[in-house]
Amino acid sequence: MSNFFNSWQFYAFASAVFAALTAIFGKIGVSKIDSDLATFLRTVVILGITALVVTLKAEWKRPEELSMHGLTFLVLSGIATGMSWLCYYKALQLGPASKVAPIDKLSVVMVVLLSAVVLGEVISWKVAVGAVMITAGVIVIALG
Repeated sequence: MSNFFNSWQFYAFASAVFAALTAIFGKIGVSKIDSDLATFLRTVVILGITALVVTLKAEWKRPEELSMHGLTFLVLSGIATGMSWLCYYKALQLGPASKVAPIDKLSVVMVVLLSAVVLGEVISWKVAVGAVMITAGVIVIALG
């Protein structure tokens, strides 16, 4: 069992739990605060938490020790994350969390497609069926 707590499956499930809490807490938060300011405040909290974790784990590196290739893609990922969060919080401010969050999860389907096109990953029939089912579920929820 201890192996499970150090597996990608455990962390992926924990991510889903925290993402669900993000939607609920975020919806409550943007009811009284502008969505862009809410995203900024959330980002400051995330910066503090991650800085604390990196410090506690002694993982800080000097800039010249970091891969320029890795840094470039992390910057691009950060831009995409920021845009995603800005859009997500605006959607939460304007719509119901029970419909916003599932539509946001179409990102799962997009990751499946992009992982094949960009990363060359092979999509199994099970993953393809799952992606279709996620899409169908989003449609049912969003139109319901």
